[in-house]
Amino acid sequence: MSPSPNDLALLRQAFKVADQSRLAGDHPFGAILVDESGQIVMTQGNGYSSEGHDMTAHAERLLATRASKTFGTARLRGFTLYSSAEPCAMCAGAIYWAGIGRVVYGQSEAHLKAMTGAHPENPTLDLPCRAVFEAGQTETLVIGPLLEEEAAELQRSFWLEKA
Repeated sequence: MSPSPNDLALLRQAFKVADQSRLAGDHPFGAILVDESGQIVMTQGNGYSSEGHDMTAHAERLLATRASKTFGTARLRGFTLYSSAEPCAMCAGAIYWAGIGRVVYGQSEAHLKAMTGAHPENPTLDLPCRAVFEAGQTETLVIGPLLEEEAAELQRSFWLEKA
């Protein structure tokens, strides 16, 4: 499946959320949730620092939890989650259980892992989100990686400073 011009614009909105997360003192990851009419209904930055060094406070997981409580599984099938980086296995599981029907992401997990190495704040689990979704009983459409180098720039200097 090919991305639409709107997908690229919305993905760049997720990049802005990731940048805002970094400026607020958190890891540079961001996600947005778009409803069936193309309207942004939620945004979420990474919560590692703001949630008390919670290693599970990834932007996508936090957004999926909020979305599940707000919209319910049936409606979320028509929604798209845009993420600055590929959802990890934990986040893909949360997206699946919330019922979000489509995911569009920037930087791949494999590319992120090559950049960050074994950083203790980001021990990247290089398991493609497609593999997690394919193990499920309901379909989750995935588009990505897209704009990967642009997405990687959000991460590059952050993790170099942390090294």
